[in-house]
This record gives sequence, C-alpha cells and structure tokens, in this order.
Amino acid sequence: MSPTRPAPGTLKWWVIGSIGIAAGIALATWLGLSATLGDPTWQTTAYKVLGDEQVRVSFQVYNPSGKALTCTVQALARDFGSVGSLDVPVPVSSSPESQYTVTVRTTSRAVTGDVKSCS
Repeated sequence: MSPTRPAPGTLKWWVIGSIGIAAGIALATWLGLSATLGDPTWQTTAYKVLGDEQVRVSFQVYNPSGKALTCTVQALARDFGSVGSLDVPVPVSSSPESQYTVTVRTTSRAVTGDVKSCS
C-alpha cells in the first residue's frame, strides 16, 4: 500500500504551515532564553539542623550581572511552614560565582533549610 498524497493545490499550505510553526517555536525559544539571560541563579548545596533553634545552610550564587544581591534563606518545618528567615547580602564580586554558609535562627525545630530567592 502506498502512502496517500495530499490533495492537489494543498501542498503549498502544508509547507507554509510547517514554516510558520517552526518560526513560532524558534521565536518562543529565543524569547524564553533572552528573558532569563543575566539573571542570578542559586542552589542550596547543603543544610544541617543544629538543634531546635538553628539550621546551617550552604549555598552558591551565580551572578553574571555583577550587581549586589540579597538572598533570602529560610528554615522550614515538617509542614513546609517557615520557622526562620535570614537576608544575606551578596556583594559585588569579580567572580560571577560565590559560595556562602549561614546559620538561620528558628522559632521551632526545622527539618530543612533552603534559599528562597535572590534579587
């Protein structure tokens, strides 16, 4: 059985439609990547619960823009509610990547520590 052919006169619309879809995908990809270019990224590398009132959190920040930032580090309880928070200043540096370790004081025992945001 041979594959069916498009009806006469419709091939050009299939080509135009395919080109339009490819252009739309390329535009969406470009807009998505350009919207995040130069934005800081962060990653929590470790945490340790030191007791009922403290959590030590280690994290790294990648800041390609070189601007001063403030990162908010939070301690979370078992129900994911915040039991402590600390704003950490990230000064301007010659290197875009930097690492920090901070201790967050908590109101009750935390089960994890994490970086909430950097801006």
